[in-house]
Amino acid sequence: MLNVSRDKFEEEVIKSEIPVVVDFWASWCVPCKQIESVLEELSSKLKGKVKFVKVNIEESPDLASSYMVMSIPTLIVFNNGIPSAKKTGSANKSDIERFILPYIQ
Repeated sequence: MLNVSRDKFEEEVIKSEIPVVVDFWASWCVPCKQIESVLEELSSKLKGKVKFVKVNIEESPDLASSYMVMSIPTLIVFNNGIPSAKKTGSANKSDIERFILPYIQ
């Protein structure tokens, strides 16, 4: 999964031709680490249909603030550059997959 900050966010997320799942996380966040392997697995499984990127909230607090990320982990699906769905907290693979599937063509 690609780590992005403010300078690459527009290019990698807003202008993406496919839906993007943005994982807002921090290195000290235990639930963030718990879902990391699930996101990596889904990233491989859904390659070409949806893109997965990570935003470290400590390195890019402005992005977290812009999208009203109040707790982590927070996943936001961007579809056509627009934040379309938000999920906060730890979740299992099937929950995350169900959250993403409506945006996959």
